[in-house]
Amino acid sequence: MSEPQDGRALRVVHVVRQFSPSVGGLEDCVLNLARIQREELGLSPKVVTLDRLFSAPDQRLARQDEVMGVPVTRIPWSGSSRYPIAPGVLRQIADADLVHVHGIDFFFDFLALTKPFHRKPLVATTHGGFFHTSFAAGLKRVYFQTVTRLSARAYGRIIACSEADAEAFGTIAPDTVTTIENGVDIAKFADAASPQLSRTLISFGRFTQHKRLDTLFPLLRELRRDGGDWRLKLAGVEADLTRTELLRLAAAEGVEGAVTVEVGLSDAELKARIGQASFFVSPSAYEGFGIAAVEALSAGLVPVLSGIPPYRKLLSRVPDGVEIAPDAPVLAAEAIRQRHGVLSEGVTAARHRLMQAATPHDWRGVAKRYSAAYRFFDAARVSTA
Repeated sequence: MSEPQDGRALRVVHVVRQFSPSVGGLEDCVLNLARIQREELGLSPKVVTLDRLFSAPDQRLARQDEVMGVPVTRIPWSGSSRYPIAPGVLRQIADADLVHVHGIDFFFDFLALTKPFHRKPLVATTHGGFFHTSFAAGLKRVYFQTVTRLSARAYGRIIACSEADAEAFGTIAPDTVTTIENGVDIAKFADAASPQLSRTLISFGRFTQHKRLDTLFPLLRELRRDGGDWRLKLAGVEADLTRTELLRLAAAEGVEGAVTVEVGLSDAELKARIGQASFFVSPSAYEGFGIAAVEALSAGLVPVLSGIPPYRKLLSRVPDGVEIAPDAPVLAAEAIRQRHGVLSEGVTAARHRLMQAATPHDWRGVAKRYSAAYRFFDAARVSTA
C-alpha cells in the first residue's frame, strides 16, 4: 500500500470499545496489530477506545496513554455496555488517513452513518459480530439483516476473522468481505507446557457464560472417579461469572479441592501455571476465532475443545487434540484419559506438533495481510480527491 501523497506514514486509527488495561482476545488483537504496524510496517497507528472498562464502570481511565509504544486516546461514553454510545469518536479521527473499526457495535454503525461528513476510508474487523450469546437472538438477527447490512455499505473492507464470520457477513456484504484469521502472539507462552505429561487441565480467558466453564466441574468429577489425581486450573478475568461463583460450582460437584481459580494474573504468572499443565480445555458454546486455544497450542498444551466450527477447524490440523461434548462428561473424561495414555509414550513429539500447528497464526504474517487488505485506500483516496 502506498503512503499518502505527502510522503508521511499512513495514519491508521483503530477504534475499539475496550482496550488495555482490559484483558481479552479483542484487546490483544488490536494491540498486536497496531504494535507491528508501528514497529515493522512503517504505519502510524493509534487507538481510540472508551474511558471506562465494562468490568469497572465507576473508574475513569487516563484520557491519553501509550501501550507498548502505541498512542491511546480514551473517550467518554454512556448507555449500556452492550451498545455504548460515544459520538466523541468523530473528533478523534479528524487527522486519520484510514479508520479501522473493531467489532460490530455503536462505532461500526455511527461511523458508517456519519461517513458523508467525515469522509474517511473505513475498514472493519468482525471479531465474531454480536452473536456470542443467545441474548435477544431473534432481535439480533433482524438487526443484522437491516441496520448492520446498511452500515456495511460504508466500509471498503470487512475483514472476517473466521470462516463462520465470513459466511455470515457474506450474506450482507458479499463484495467487501475478506477473511483474515486472527493473529496470535505465539511467543508469549511458547513451549511453556509441563515438560512431563501431567494430569492437569488449564483454561484461561474471560469468565463468561458462553464459555460454559460450569461444565468443567462434572468433567473433572468423572476424570477423578477412578482415583486419578486430575486437577483443573482456571485463570482469567471476571465478567458475568466470578471466582466465587466458579468455586461454588466446583464445590457442588465435590471437586473444590482439585480446582484453583485465579483472577488478574500477569502473563508471567499465567505462563508459570501453564507450566504445570498438559491439557488446555475449552467447552465454549461460541468463539469468533479462539485465540486462547492457539496460545495453548504454542505452549505445547493438548487442546480439549467443544465441537463449535472454529474449534473443529483447529482440531482438523491437530491430530493430538480432543473434541468433547460438554454435556456428556463421562464420554469426555474417557476421551481425555485415552489421549493421556497415548501421549505417555510420545509426549515430546506431540508437543512439537502442537507448537508447529500454532505458527500459521503468528501476528507478523497476519499484520502483513491486513496491510494488503488496506490497499482499497488508494482507490478511495483517488475517488474523493
